[in-house]
Amino acid sequence: MSANAALFGSSWLLIIALLAVLADAFMPLIPDGSLVIAATLDTSRSAPSPVLMAFAVALASFSGDLLLLRAARRGAGWAQRRLDRRPGAASAATHILELLETKPARTMLPLRFVTGGRSVLDLTIGTTTRPLRRFIQWSAVSSAVWACYIVGLGYLNAHTFNTSWLSFGVSCLTATVVSALIARWVQRERRTIRAARTATETDEAEEAVLPAA
Repeated sequence: MSANAALFGSSWLLIIALLAVLADAFMPLIPDGSLVIAATLDTSRSAPSPVLMAFAVALASFSGDLLLLRAARRGAGWAQRRLDRRPGAASAATHILELLETKPARTMLPLRFVTGGRSVLDLTIGTTTRPLRRFIQWSAVSSAVWACYIVGLGYLNAHTFNTSWLSFGVSCLTATVVSALIARWVQRERRTIRAARTATETDEAEEAVLPAA
């Protein structure tokens, strides 16, 4: 009876975690990573494969992207208003669109690890008329990478520490630190590109003025 109850509880926790991952595209403040870690720690003792767990998480993440992208395409005005309400989202959207053409992996993969990055990315693409095929391909890749990372983190710590609370704490702390480091890297990249663009514009302006002098 206790084994069945434990399995039933694990199933519900897994379902909640998958729904949180899907909904995170719309509501980025949902602690989907923590819920996935908790579900991984819980289900690791009832023995489902971590590969199947990662596949389910990746599918939920990818599905959330598709739903938000579809909603943004159907309601571009609503999507644009959501971007405008977020501080810095408009400049981030411009930066994203510039880089997606030449560096899709370097643009999309890091944003999957940054709180709110996935939402801004989906809304940005949804408000444009660009073809979606390439974006969808990289969305699937980034979903799979993030799912393998977050499930692997929970699974590794579940078999490293003897207590669930310590495994959960270490996993969440590691995920938070990694997310913060990637967010700082993304911001530094944006500043570098912005500074380079400003310098180029200044040089062009000076070259345009010099012949008239």
